[in-house]
This record gives sequence, structure tokens and C-alpha cells, in this order.
Amino acid sequence: MAITMYSASVPGMLKTLGSMLVWLDKAQAHADARKFDSKNYLQLRLAPDMLPFVKQVQIACDTAKGCARRLAAVEAPVHDDSEHSFDELRRRIRETIAFVESVPAERIVGSEERAIEIPARNREPRKFNGESYLRHFALPNFYFHATTTYALLRHAGVELSKTDFLGV
Repeated sequence: MAITMYSASVPGMLKTLGSMLVWLDKAQAHADARKFDSKNYLQLRLAPDMLPFVKQVQIACDTAKGCARRLAAVEAPVHDDSEHSFDELRRRIRETIAFVESVPAERIVGSEERAIEIPARNREPRKFNGESYLRHFALPNFYFHATTTYALLRHAGVELSKTDFLGV
């Protein structure tokens, strides 16, 4: 079977979103074992000029639902970026998974030439066709923020392995 826009996008993002739930569970266990509040993780940064942990999770979720929304030309739920706990982040990830799973594959298959426009601050919007958007914007952006989420937890001492990242 040939790779489609759907098979190149949705399954991998769903798998990684599911893995992110495992990472949060392991981080919660790590905090509990050391008797500190898991909220301490929410503002972690690898560098002073980067967005904190909570934003990394939010952006990974927004990128997954935005990708499915744009490629399928459907509406997506909006989140207000108000998460202040692991439970709230888990809820956001689960809601994102539910939305992405709800998008029919046939709405995404064949979206290679669909016109995609991404608003940009202080400049003209970015314009792509569907394939270029997926390959050069959505997937790199999603995996960047998922990887950063993983790296922040690893840096904080949470026992995560490559298999946790890969979900195997």
C-alpha cells in the first residue's frame, strides 16, 4: 500500500501523543516518589529563551489537531492554554487524540495540493500546499515540541528511555 497524506500524519502523531501520556505518568511517579509537586515541571526550560514545559505540550497538541484540521479542511476544538497541572495536560492530550481520531482518513487522503495558509505575527501568512505543509512544517513542528517535552523530563531526572519516546 502506498503512503498517503493520512498514513504519513495521523498514526505517528497519535502514537506520540499516547507516548506523551506515559511520560506524564512517569513524571508524576517520579515527583511522588521524591515527595514534590509535579507542578514543578510545568515551567522547566532547557534554556532561558525557550518556552516552558507546559507550552511544549500545548503546542504539540495544537500542531497535531491543526495538521488534521488543515489537511481535512474541518473545524477543530480550541483550547485556551490554561493548563496548570498534569491532570489538565493529560485531559488536553486526550481531547487532542479524540479529535484527531475523529477525522476521517478519506478527508485527508488526497490533500497533497490543498492550499494551506498559516497566520504569522508581523508578516504575511505562510502559504503551502498540503504535502509541503505536512513534510516541512507540521511534522517537524510536532516532533520538535514532543521531543522537547521528553528532553525536559529526562533533564529533570525522570526515568524515560528511547523506547518510551518511540512508544514500543
